[in-house]
Amino acid sequence: MRIALTVDPYLPVPPRFYGGIERIVDLLAEGLVRRGHEVDLFAHPDSRTAATLHPYGAPPHMTPVARIRELLQVGGGLCRMIRSVDLVHSFGRLAALAPILPLRSLPKIQSYQREVPWRGVRRAVTLAGPSLTFTGCSTSLYAPAMADGQGAGRWRTVFNGVDVSRYHAAPSVSAAAPLVFLGRVERIKGPHDAIAIARAAGRRLVIAGNVAESGDEVRFFEDEIRPHIDGQSVEYVGPVDDERKNAILGSAAALLMPIHWEEPFGIVMAEAFACGTPVIGYARGSVPEVVLDGVNGFCCGTREAAVAAVGRLPAIDRRAVRADCEARFGADAIVDDYIRLYEEVTGRTPAGAGRRGDHA
Repeated sequence: MRIALTVDPYLPVPPRFYGGIERIVDLLAEGLVRRGHEVDLFAHPDSRTAATLHPYGAPPHMTPVARIRELLQVGGGLCRMIRSVDLVHSFGRLAALAPILPLRSLPKIQSYQREVPWRGVRRAVTLAGPSLTFTGCSTSLYAPAMADGQGAGRWRTVFNGVDVSRYHAAPSVSAAAPLVFLGRVERIKGPHDAIAIARAAGRRLVIAGNVAESGDEVRFFEDEIRPHIDGQSVEYVGPVDDERKNAILGSAAALLMPIHWEEPFGIVMAEAFACGTPVIGYARGSVPEVVLDGVNGFCCGTREAAVAAVGRLPAIDRRAVRADCEARFGADAIVDDYIRLYEEVTGRTPAGAGRRGDHA
């Protein structure tokens, strides 16, 4: 097949530090090319990819003029390809597909990794009809809206994942291994709860990730995180690249995910699993779908339950954590899921073959 992939041009594919969507697009593009598919990728000019790169966009991206220009660049590029591609798969703004939505003979997939703009989805469904399919990185992202009648379209769940070959799985760690928080150091991510959990459990905590440069999150960091950082019981190491992330996660007793929002999918969970490291998370968003209680971690309803889960970590087999990651979140598993969907929407296999989710 020839597949056109699109992603917003804010970060290169793959990103060096933070950039969850760009990591998934990189994983998918590389996997498709390895399997003999022809891939065109609309992405940041500094992207490094085995696909044919169509670079677009330039900072600042958020001005109205820049946003319109970028939408026109992607939409125009897709229009020029409509006779040569088998399908279009967008991880970027749905509006970029506007010029080709009415072309119902061309299969289109729009993937969401964060909050779904349901008004735009409903308009797109009206234009595209059955030629447009949506995916969510977890069922939690779209199922509530579909259940209460606010949603629209045909939806599938395709988890995010990681290239497990890039991560070293440690079969065991020392009894003094720290707990880890890895992600944006913002209130909704729960680093303050991570500190409280580690302290109550009598464990050292390593915090890694970006700190905001402006706004309320700066005050949150200064008031609620920095005072606890002493380099011993709580250590902050800043943003980390893939090599450092591998080392930090691989030597941790567990990754803490005490989220305070309905997070659609934290790729850091899959990264921890690839290292054999279990996850202790709050039962919100995608966590109950991703964390199999007692198998690859613990899904908790309260801070107190998370503290108790730290004491249950010796019961987790880190080799089983890695094996489950390979089966559900490994690159091959994710690419397989998308290829099955591609085959379905292009009519190459019977509808429903091998699907994880089916909501309409």
